[in-house]
Amino acid sequence: MTSKQRAYLKGLAMTMDPIFQIGKSSLTPELTAAVAEALEKRELIKISVLQNCMDDPHELAQIVAERTHAQVVQVIGKKIVLYKEGKDDKKKIELPKASNRSARKE
Repeated sequence: MTSKQRAYLKGLAMTMDPIFQIGKSSLTPELTAAVAEALEKRELIKISVLQNCMDDPHELAQIVAERTHAQVVQVIGKKIVLYKEGKDDKKKIELPKASNRSARKE
């Protein structure tokens, strides 16, 4: 994911409310399954890590991303934003195209 694409997703996520909360029981298999299902439907989700969760939000973001085959867009404080590209027929979010920087003008 390019920085331009990440910035675009961050902009979309700014107005979103978290749809999941990670509490003192941390990451359960049920929560992971629910996050994976939400990513399939929405592509971009926000997760809130509650104060009673002793785990580091950055580590939680990486673990959830690995388990759901998603990408971490950002972690700010106790908020995690994840993105998983949808299947071609169900794609909701169109990312900006990656620019080709290797082509130089001489």
